[in-house]
Amino acid sequence: MGPGENASPDENIMAYDLGREIAKQGWITLTGGRSFGIMDASLKGAVEAGGLTIGILPGDNDKNSSEHAQIKIVTSMGSGRNYISVLSSHLIVVLGMASGTASEVALALKSRKKIILLNQDEITIRFFKNLGTYNVLLAKTVAETIQHIKEYVGMNQGVGSTDGQD
Repeated sequence: MGPGENASPDENIMAYDLGREIAKQGWITLTGGRSFGIMDASLKGAVEAGGLTIGILPGDNDKNSSEHAQIKIVTSMGSGRNYISVLSSHLIVVLGMASGTASEVALALKSRKKIILLNQDEITIRFFKNLGTYNVLLAKTVAETIQHIKEYVGMNQGVGSTDGQD
């Protein structure tokens, strides 16, 4: 999760690299699906590395969606789509910050989702750590982020399975 128009060039590069690394692990990249910023950059990286991508779109059509979103879910919900994005994700990686991104983080914390704040400033870290304590992890690099995800996946294998063990 991250900003569209307000994403910096460095954040977009990091998002691209994150998408690539997520795809290399065989995981799915899900974003807000728009054609700019963190959303587009991470989807592009994932597709170029052979990954599966999903875009949860705000409008009633796929206009302005990323060409790298292989599965496009049209919601006609505006920012309300953030609920779908958050609840459909096992964990949330947050790169960059804007008001829509902050709402996604808040929804994730309220839903008790694990969040990785990637390359965030101290004010952002303090704010969300105060709200989410143990559900908020910190990473400075894509490699650290992938390691956190691997640890989470390792601890939660079988979560949501239908083998009667739930």
